[in-house]
Amino acid sequence: MRSDFSQLVRQARKGDSEAFAKLYSEIYKDLYYYALCNLNNQDDAADAVSDAVIDAFAGIKNLKDENAFKGWMIRILTAKIKRKQAEYVQVRDNTSSMENDEGEIIDIPVSEGKYMGIEILDRIESLSPNEKMCFSLNVLYGYTSDEISAATGINSATVRTHLARGKQKLKRELSAEFE
Repeated sequence: MRSDFSQLVRQARKGDSEAFAKLYSEIYKDLYYYALCNLNNQDDAADAVSDAVIDAFAGIKNLKDENAFKGWMIRILTAKIKRKQAEYVQVRDNTSSMENDEGEIIDIPVSEGKYMGIEILDRIESLSPNEKMCFSLNVLYGYTSDEISAATGINSATVRTHLARGKQKLKRELSAEFE
């Protein structure tokens, strides 16, 4: 399978859109769940993945290492996630509510906040954005701190700190729930 994957990357780098579509079909679920875990909103997660795929398709000719496709896609998606998270902060800082046409004050929904009953993922909401990012890449996808550092631009030692703090928070929350 690995050689087939490398062959698809070579074809996609030459502009073969079918090859790129096959590559994407191999990793789209991972990309979506990573985005969902970090954005807590299905529409925003889908938008982030879509934006990342468009950028990747436009830039795949620049991918040098055929075996780095998935990590490269994660880096592109991470940038999209960070941009969306910055928008969330800006919305919260600037306006947490607004007036509708009738003059009533309405709240702006920022995040869905639940993962349809998957309790461990619900708990991930309590983590900071960087803790979520590091946790999801490490625990859900098996990336090492060095790989997470390369994908996110966060220093490797800081990644380990985010992981330790995130795991500690989750452990406290889950143990409190079962007491």
